[in-house]
Amino acid sequence: MFDENSKIINVEIEDQLKKSYMEYSMSVIVARALPDVRDGLKPSQRRILYAMEQLNLRPGGGYRKCAKIAGDTSGNFHPHGEQVVYPTLVRLAQPWIMRYMLVNGQGNFGSIDGDPPAAMRYTEAKLQKAAVELMEDLGEETVDFKFNYDETQREPEVFPTKLPNLLINGSSGIAVGMATSMPPHNINEICDAVIAKVDNPELNDKDLRKYIKGPDFPTGGIIAGTGGIDEYFATGRGKIKLKGKAFIENKPNNLQQIIIHEIPYQLNKTLLIEKIADLVKNKKIEDISDVRDESGRQGMRLVIKVKKGFNADVVLNKLFKYTQLQQTFSVINLALVNGEPKILSMPTLIQNFIDFRHEVVERRTKFRLKNAKHKLHILEGYKIALDNLDEVISTIRASANNSEAQEQLIAKFSLSEVQAKSILEMRLQRLTGMERDKIETDYQATVILVKELEEILGKKELRMNIIKEETLEMKKKFGDERRTIIGKNTVDMSIEDLIAKEEVVVTISNEGYIKRIPVDTYRTQNRGGRGLSGSTLKEDDFIKNIFVASTHDYILFFSNFGKCYWQKVYDLPQGSRIAKGRPIINLLPLQTGEKIQAFLNVSEFSESKNIIMSTKNGIVKKSTLSSFSKPRANGIISINLTQGDRLVDVAISDGTNDVLLATTNGYANRFSEEEVRTVGRNSKGVRGITLRDTDEVVSMIILKRENVTLLSICENGYGKRTGADDYKSTRRASKGYITIKTSERNGKLVKLLEVADEDNIIIVTKNGIINRQSVDKISIFNKNTQGVRLISLQDEDLVYDVTKIVKEEEPEMVEQEQLFDN
Repeated sequence: MFDENSKIINVEIEDQLKKSYMEYSMSVIVARALPDVRDGLKPSQRRILYAMEQLNLRPGGGYRKCAKIAGDTSGNFHPHGEQVVYPTLVRLAQPWIMRYMLVNGQGNFGSIDGDPPAAMRYTEAKLQKAAVELMEDLGEETVDFKFNYDETQREPEVFPTKLPNLLINGSSGIAVGMATSMPPHNINEICDAVIAKVDNPELNDKDLRKYIKGPDFPTGGIIAGTGGIDEYFATGRGKIKLKGKAFIENKPNNLQQIIIHEIPYQLNKTLLIEKIADLVKNKKIEDISDVRDESGRQGMRLVIKVKKGFNADVVLNKLFKYTQLQQTFSVINLALVNGEPKILSMPTLIQNFIDFRHEVVERRTKFRLKNAKHKLHILEGYKIALDNLDEVISTIRASANNSEAQEQLIAKFSLSEVQAKSILEMRLQRLTGMERDKIETDYQATVILVKELEEILGKKELRMNIIKEETLEMKKKFGDERRTIIGKNTVDMSIEDLIAKEEVVVTISNEGYIKRIPVDTYRTQNRGGRGLSGSTLKEDDFIKNIFVASTHDYILFFSNFGKCYWQKVYDLPQGSRIAKGRPIINLLPLQTGEKIQAFLNVSEFSESKNIIMSTKNGIVKKSTLSSFSKPRANGIISINLTQGDRLVDVAISDGTNDVLLATTNGYANRFSEEEVRTVGRNSKGVRGITLRDTDEVVSMIILKRENVTLLSICENGYGKRTGADDYKSTRRASKGYITIKTSERNGKLVKLLEVADEDNIIIVTKNGIINRQSVDKISIFNKNTQGVRLISLQDEDLVYDVTKIVKEEEPEMVEQEQLFDN
């Protein structure tokens, strides 16, 4: 209850929330998550090391239980609980996390496989030599101290480190609205860069690259290319492409296995193995027969056995592509500078370290000078006392007490209170001749020391030389060889660079199953043959589309929604002749009700080429091929369709060809491509042919080659060839003329193809029968005729699709053959 003396203050809740959140954010940023640019440590890390120093856990001494270290850290300096302190302590002792470890752990401190460390009551630790260098000169007033959380003890705000810890060990942490991700570097290279920067403060990021090759991760690996390194050197941000080290081992019987002996930084080896196993299980990688982890005392050894007859280089490249064996390390050089978070370039980071070292050297020199002058003052008093020894002794004997003796000495010999007190505390053994000589020698040495220290404070050049000498000392103490290799930018090499370039037949069923098959699977047959069984399809499914492409080509998939999707041919599932393939829905992000209507294989996206599209309702559209070069993950708009219309066909043109549209009732219209203006992807197009009742477009041809014929094939297996010259140009949007009679014998027109004598065609029926034959065996007739039988059909089967194969050489013809599946 509020009484009459209570004071109520009205506060806007938004302002209070903002204030509270800002205080919380700054607490996380400054006091928890981000490292200090000077010593490279977060508060929790600094407090752990300082607590260990207080426990005298130096490298030459014994270990203490981690429970004791965590308890002292939590109780004295870091009031967040032992369970928070211990994981940080563990990380400081893990060689796969720290490039230069700061804690020497004894016991189970986890593993690179992701195994957790033992409980803190079982493990022990002490400081590493590198940690000692972080705290060296801590007692010489080199840094400021502050009270701990309960003001019962004092702790250092920062360590006066001789080691450029932030640069050699890096740091990572997530604050509020910001994060740091700094890679470790090799101490030899960093020390050389520091020394060079001391000599020439004007060195920029490009100059420093002469000394620092790039990050040096504790787990080794390979950095592909220097672009990301140059970027973060200059700006403090960049992306490094990092991959593991592996080699291929040849075994007897033409077997190969891949040996992975280094993995990218912070990658869990067990998770990598599980990922590889999942890829094999899901048939994403089908070339692996076994995965074994043979790691031991000799180091990491992950063995991946490759199936006989498969290329190990291809498998390795697939591992780089589909697993974290190849990954990107994002560099964010974010650190606290005077309590403020800043993203720093490498020259700025090094300069901040040099500036801090200069401050430490200056403060240390002042402390030593103060002590040296104090000592010199006392030694001067000793000299006065020794020069007047008898009188000093008589004065002391004549005094009634210590205070009177001190006053008498000050008065008789013009001594200071400190000098008089020191003379009274002097031991009698110092009155011997040898001790008197020592005092004189000590006095002369202290005079020289004071002069040297004053000279150091008077000349910045001398202080900078000390920084260089101490940095060189750190290099000699802790320098080692690089572990991470800086290689060429080969990470971006596509898997296609290791895949043979060959033609394949791509088939898609009505139910949306897709596969690729080597084109050699289909032997050339005589006209009228029954063909080979192309797929074992489920009931009511049949082959709907078939086309030929190179394994290195891009396949553009055009859907009934007017969208375009992008896929590499080698990424399509490879199957046998009778396999049904894999559902397209598992390859492409199709929406509900969306189906693939047309396909286009493209070798490169040239700006001088166009894509011509035609729809069922006779609409044509022309867009530049380059506008389709970068589809998004969820597809892009290719054509804006009106209600009830659908895409029929797509083709590539150079802008100078003729377009020919054919309809299901056997009509065709030829017109110049120049009559169709180029438009953007998200547009409707213009009319290409005016349709008669119940008619619709089934084929589109872009006439390109000379001395070609047009092949018409109807659903009942009849067709013919007609010379392209017989198809005279009219104009866009006209009704056209008859190309083949669609009689009861022939049925509706299925396809109109542009073919030459050297071509082969593949005919596909609804029942999944595939027939391949040479075009030069098909007779040539005029337009207004019915043609001849091209394929014999059974059991009310119908021709559904036809595609052509352009042959580089004349294929070997074989006798007519009828093959049936058992």
